[in-house]
Amino acid sequence: MAVKSSKAKKGLMGLPLFQYSAKRKLERLGVVDVGSNSVRLVVFDGAARSPAYFFNEKILCGLGGGLAESGRLNPEGRARALIALKRFALLAKGMGAEPLYSVATAAVREASDGPEFCAEVLRDTGLALNVASGKEEARLSAQGVLLGWPEAKGLVCDIGGSSMELAEVGKGRVGRCMTSALGPQRLAPFVEDGTIEAEIRARVARLRRRFRGQPATLFLVGGSWRAIARLDMERRDYPLKVLHEYEMMPEAALETAGWIGGQAVGDLRALTGASSERMNLVPVAAMVLGELIGQFAPKRIAVSSYGIREGLLYEQMPKDLRKRDPLIEACLYMERASARMPGFGKVLNRFLAPLYKGQGPARRRLVRAACLLHDVTWRAHPDYRAEVCFDNATRANLGGLDHKGRVFLGTALLHRYKNTPSGTGFDAVIGLLPEEDRHAAEILGKAMRFGAMLTGANDDMMCRLKLHQRDEVLELILQPQARDLFGEVVLTRFEALAKAMGLATKLSVA
Repeated sequence: MAVKSSKAKKGLMGLPLFQYSAKRKLERLGVVDVGSNSVRLVVFDGAARSPAYFFNEKILCGLGGGLAESGRLNPEGRARALIALKRFALLAKGMGAEPLYSVATAAVREASDGPEFCAEVLRDTGLALNVASGKEEARLSAQGVLLGWPEAKGLVCDIGGSSMELAEVGKGRVGRCMTSALGPQRLAPFVEDGTIEAEIRARVARLRRRFRGQPATLFLVGGSWRAIARLDMERRDYPLKVLHEYEMMPEAALETAGWIGGQAVGDLRALTGASSERMNLVPVAAMVLGELIGQFAPKRIAVSSYGIREGLLYEQMPKDLRKRDPLIEACLYMERASARMPGFGKVLNRFLAPLYKGQGPARRRLVRAACLLHDVTWRAHPDYRAEVCFDNATRANLGGLDHKGRVFLGTALLHRYKNTPSGTGFDAVIGLLPEEDRHAAEILGKAMRFGAMLTGANDDMMCRLKLHQRDEVLELILQPQARDLFGEVVLTRFEALAKAMGLATKLSVA
């Protein structure tokens, strides 16, 4: 299981990079992340631009517990971590996820017995732990953010148990990277002596002097940040419980951080179902977040579920793969795997393109994604297909898609199968969209519902749509050889689409 030396091109930590042959794309990649609080195995299914999680398991070992006082790994956590790593090595072998890539972070890096632990792991599991420096850890986390947000611009902040890393991102690149001892486990002694607020303020100030300007976005990576975001959702009664790309305005995040400080840990845990090991770190993490917001003054805050493990996956990708759109790549994969007629989504998107000619790239991108997904839930019971479509879009593991984009996509797919969302129970989630976007999603759904009647038609058989905006007319131009395709139901759906757009209809033959 150890990563062997190779003449192949090396990545950031000396790990051999993939060779992206057609065969390699079908294989699985296993990543082990040995952190200060948790030890995790993730197996990515293939090497796609958007990660597909074949397996994901973590054990909260608390390796970094007491590190600030003793300088050594937590003995109990070390024993638990070794047991977990033995299991992970066997699991990865059984899944065909070899070689198994690994990264160990602050606790192992800083503990005096870290090298001894690495040697023990290698002896007992065959797994060579690659210990990341603080800057390498920051870079990998930032690359994880770029995996989901290719256009990310701002500051990535990854908090673990023993450290916190910062990295600049912009134009698809990672800039300045730094690490600090701002992990909740490392700050524990200052909680006990009552100097925690002053210590956090001083440590954040040292970081602030190294990063100029006001970050457009503060991207939060790490379990403690995600727990804070989940608590923010609960406090606001936010209806879409998807953490990835969840946004908070700085003022609201400060309110939540202050609110957390006034709550009992047990009460916070009851709200989220998080483990006691994780929730014990959250109050201190909330204090760190409050100070970061106060000193860095970000314009917005966004939560990333992608971090160091996804950063390792990104590290393996060639530049041409990195440039692809993670949302579209994920939708293409889902269409190939689940649609009745893989490839028809591209035909459908081309058919509907005249309706969106004057709209911006962001809307056209969502239209393309919807067309690729329009049929992937066809196996669901017809009575619930609309609901399954909505869930599939709003709750799926999709990168490059903010919450409004998720809801727009889900609402459009719902209308692909159902005229109205009434009775679905999704009113609160759909309410996240402005009325104008809700109506646009309904139009897209009706357009896909109409276009799907042509499933199986080739390009020569397809009709064409033409939008006459000045005359407020939607024209359907029929190909002579395909006139028999357009029966009563097809024309009824065409008229329903035109009505939703506030247009008259026109039929003609090419």
